[in-house]
Amino acid sequence: MTIDEFQKKIKEIYLRKDADRGIEGTFTWFVEEVGELARAIRNEQNFEEELADCTAWLFSIANIVDVSMEDAIRKYENGCPKCSKTPCICD
Repeated sequence: MTIDEFQKKIKEIYLRKDADRGIEGTFTWFVEEVGELARAIRNEQNFEEELADCTAWLFSIANIVDVSMEDAIRKYENGCPKCSKTPCICD
């Protein structure tokens, strides 16, 4: 699945609920999922599941604010946005 396909799938599944909840409510859910990822990191388990959940909520936020994640990630296609190097050599 491409990034655009994933974003469209998340939109199909959740946009109605996310739009009704609004940006602040959806962001709150995203933060809760980040907390679950933190617990997974501490417990060294469920990384894939929690990363997927965080990604889905992040894409939900992008859908609410009408941002293409495919376009957004282009910020990094030429390396570090600050030093333009790969790997980054910023201090």
